[in-house]
Amino acid sequence: MQSGNFRLIAGLGNPGSKYLRTRHNIGFMALERIARKESVLFNLNKKIYGNIADIGSGENKKRLLMPNTYMNESGRSISAALQWFGIETKELLVLVDDMDLPLGKLRLREEGGSGGHNGLKDIINHLGSQDFCRLRIGIGPPSLINTERKKNTTAHVLGKFNKDEDLKIEEVLDKVIKGLNLIESLGLQKGTTFLNSYKPNL
Repeated sequence: MQSGNFRLIAGLGNPGSKYLRTRHNIGFMALERIARKESVLFNLNKKIYGNIADIGSGENKKRLLMPNTYMNESGRSISAALQWFGIETKELLVLVDDMDLPLGKLRLREEGGSGGHNGLKDIINHLGSQDFCRLRIGIGPPSLINTERKKNTTAHVLGKFNKDEDLKIEEVLDKVIKGLNLIESLGLQKGTTFLNSYKPNL
């Protein structure tokens, strides 16, 4: 089992106002919520192709990364950040949307394939490894009918949450922060149990 000492927490999404609060950007939304809670700001770092914010100091310093590379090239930014800051793959946590999970359902895994997610696929390709933690945040499918699902996938992930979903997602992101705090204080196993057992009140 990995230690849960995450020195780089990367949220996946697409940069630019066009994609603000879209389903595909829930990884960005989670990082922005953490940054607000910690009263830190993101700054552009061109060397790692992304916006970065620091939390804590010394051995306890953690970095929040929002790649500027667009979703399908997320690995370029994350790989550059790991190298630039001297962070190991086992110290990486990726926050990512997942339409195979119901809206608000959380699933933390220590390794695994991309599950068809292009952002994760690119990270795996750049790192040459699947052995990194990822927290999937459910955004729900566009349809339960397979043909409709395939046809509407792009519009769904690039669409914005409606008002009711928005309120519920805020609650879910609070649970994400609580889970990460539990990992910090009690270890990866306790935090994983909390996150994976969470049942959104939707």
